Amino acid sequence: MYTLNLPSYDAKIRKKGNSLEIFDPLRRKYLVLTPEEWVRQHFVHYLIAEKDYPASLIANEASLKLNNLTRRCDTVVYNRQLEPVMILEYKEQQVTITQDVFDQVARYNSVLRVKHIVVSNGMQHYCYRLNFDDLSYEFLTEIPEYKEL
Repeated sequence: MYTLNLPSYDAKIRKKGNSLEIFDPLRRKYLVLTPEEWVRQHFVHYLIAEKDYPASLIANEASLKLNNLTRRCDTVVYNRQLEPVMILEYKEQQVTITQDVFDQVARYNSVLRVKHIVVSNGMQHYCYRLNFDDLSYEFLTEIPEYKEL
């Protein structure tokens, strides 16, 4: 695929028919290797390997109900009580992160009500922390370690 602004890792990739697949260790299966999936797998690996996020508390493609429709968050991180604490939304490298992307994840957060949100296209990463008491937010200079959530 292509180089990201994330640590590389030895991804398990196989060819199936005319397409490539990448192994998702969280879902324990191979998935079609799309540019967005490339970003997701690298970012999740980064969270686990560099930021000490427990793999058992991370879910890819987590379902939620929004206005009677089922939606999927790209990744949700949970605390040890299995409450959601972070939503991550990924775009492929060529997609510019716009207000629409932040609006999308804000809609998901109207259901999950997490304090930390991350948006990434693999090259640019944005992380912010919400304060529900005064409805403010603060952009963070780096992704917090798991113990800081």
